[in-house]
Amino acid sequence: MAEEEMMMEDDSIALDDTDDSATEDANVSSIIGFIEGRYHKAEDYRYQDEERWLRAYRNYRGLYSPDVQFTETEKSRVFIKITKTKTLAAYGQITDVLFANNRFPLSIEPTTLPEGVVDSVNFDPQAPEDNVGIDDLQNPYGFAGDGLGLPAGSTEKTLMDKLGPLQEKLDPVQDKLKEGPGATPTSVTFSPAMVAAKKMQKKIHDQLEESSATKYLRSTAFEISLFGTGVMKGPFAVDKEYPNWNDDGEYDPVFKTVPQISHVSVWNFYPDPDANNMDEAQFVIERHKMSRTQLRSLKRRPYFRSSVIDEVISFGENYTKKYWEDDLSDYAPEHGIDRFEVLEYWGMIDVAMLIEQDVDIPKELEDFDELQANAWVCNGKLIRLVLNPFKPSKIPYMAAPYELNPYSFFGVGIAENMDDTQTLMNGFMRMAVDNAVLSGNLLVEVDETNLVPGQDLTLYPGKVFRRQGGAPGQAIFGTKYPNVSQENMMMFDKARVLADESTGFPSFAHGQTGISGIGRTASGISMLMGAAQGSIKSVIKNVDDYLLRPLGEGLFRFNMQFDFDPELKGDLEVKARGTESLMANEVRSQRLMQFLQIASNPALAPFAKFQYIITEIAKSMDLDPDKVVNDMNEAALQAEIMKGFQAPLPEGQGAPAGADVMDPTGAGGGTMGTGQVPVPGEQGFSGNGGQGTVQQTEAVGGQQPPMESLQ
Repeated sequence: MAEEEMMMEDDSIALDDTDDSATEDANVSSIIGFIEGRYHKAEDYRYQDEERWLRAYRNYRGLYSPDVQFTETEKSRVFIKITKTKTLAAYGQITDVLFANNRFPLSIEPTTLPEGVVDSVNFDPQAPEDNVGIDDLQNPYGFAGDGLGLPAGSTEKTLMDKLGPLQEKLDPVQDKLKEGPGATPTSVTFSPAMVAAKKMQKKIHDQLEESSATKYLRSTAFEISLFGTGVMKGPFAVDKEYPNWNDDGEYDPVFKTVPQISHVSVWNFYPDPDANNMDEAQFVIERHKMSRTQLRSLKRRPYFRSSVIDEVISFGENYTKKYWEDDLSDYAPEHGIDRFEVLEYWGMIDVAMLIEQDVDIPKELEDFDELQANAWVCNGKLIRLVLNPFKPSKIPYMAAPYELNPYSFFGVGIAENMDDTQTLMNGFMRMAVDNAVLSGNLLVEVDETNLVPGQDLTLYPGKVFRRQGGAPGQAIFGTKYPNVSQENMMMFDKARVLADESTGFPSFAHGQTGISGIGRTASGISMLMGAAQGSIKSVIKNVDDYLLRPLGEGLFRFNMQFDFDPELKGDLEVKARGTESLMANEVRSQRLMQFLQIASNPALAPFAKFQYIITEIAKSMDLDPDKVVNDMNEAALQAEIMKGFQAPLPEGQGAPAGADVMDPTGAGGGTMGTGQVPVPGEQGFSGNGGQGTVQQTEAVGGQQPPMESLQ
């Protein structure tokens, strides 16, 4: 764990670190017993899940369980690691979907009916001054003369207050403001709710990048695929060090408090055994394995009791390895380890217990029977106790299943789904190998009555046997063992097909060759890949619902609570876009281009959001929309610039030199276009008695034709 990790607790109430706090009393023992009791309950309930995870891990690593008994005739110990292949295929597909556009699939959007900030407001710079006045601002629900009176309690600043952070920016045109989108071509529309959403989205993406959330999400995605459940923790605040050197060349780092995200191994995660998801969980316990240095570093963090930590360290290391830790380690088992076991508790605690620990309860919470709190326990000592600092109080953990089990907290992964088929494949492959070894060598039959007694019957090249003199018949015979390995390999292939069916990941999806039938064509492969994505779609949906959206909501609440930028405030909602990234970029780009062509129809163009379409096209091409797509203001400026390049030629100006104006295709360098057709009597009409012809020729060629050609 990071040494600098700490929770944002500016508004929290904590257990004081006094001289008397180091002495254990009955009250401290009661709360420690409460936490350790819940820990042991969760541990016992989790035993069956741990056994499933161990089998999954062994199948992934290609290790036989100690309880597997081989017969004396079985010589081969081969293990075909198809579980590893399919687990990595699922892991790769999940990460490809989540990071298809090199960013988290999270977006912040205004709610359908945003509250607290106006959705849109407009002004028309060409509107008559007498139609817009202060009276219009007094009634945000209509306009002057519409027969609607002012609501009770309204003031002349009602609309301006609803504009939120854009109020100052709109002050120069406040006398022309009207609520709602503009209805005239000259009107300008502002969207305060959208501005707040876009700024919040950029801030959250920056925070995710700052916290290396991508790295932690990859670790979580791996455990989702293998064990069926992945866990992340956050956001919690850390003081991050930024390298900085002053003018004298001395190192002067800058510390900044930022939200942090981390991965929590499912092996160290103990949720409420009576809950089926995090929303139902009354508590969560994370088990830490800390060194002496890491434990001492906690004293520098807020609300940790320094004197108790020193006492805990004086007791000595207390970490005891679980039975499954030796199976996960590639090293020789050890009976002891120089580490401390620290339990981090997040969940409900009775108010009476909190009061016994001298935790000040705010007046608005005194009527509650229990409150959410965070407690740390080590060596039977309470080293930290603090109320949950977040508003609203939520346990800062997210647990996403691979395959949802509605009757259990933990999900089902790839390895468990193909546990039986992996066993079958190993068994048939071992039989095939043993049979191939037997059938590939002769079985020797010896008639010892024909040989000199006492000889070594071991066979090797150049071996000489001494035969009895005058003994009749052959003494040594070679027998061919029947080869049935083909039948075993056929059963192996059947088991592999069953593995494809049970996991939803066909072999061709992770590189198997030799596909026949429809899979030999490009369209056939596309159809097969589309069908293969059906199984992963539900997985990505689970990641969206149980991991990405709660993570985004956590960061949103963090910024709303601890960031005082008014432009971030608004009635916004977090949306996870993982399933949208599931579609192949090529297919998505083609569909967007098709829709763009349809929307280009003048009759349909007013109904299309072209900025969104162009942005999504850029994303499907793995381009950064912020760098290649203009916003509305930039687009308007660019349109004005382009008009200058498309300006028509001045009247009477000839075509460029060397252009063939008679070329109907325009290939000679001239510019083809449409204009007004000349009428008789006007300049340019060919029937004007020669005058127009001369003028037209001058305009075209720039020279007078010979006089004889005019006669």
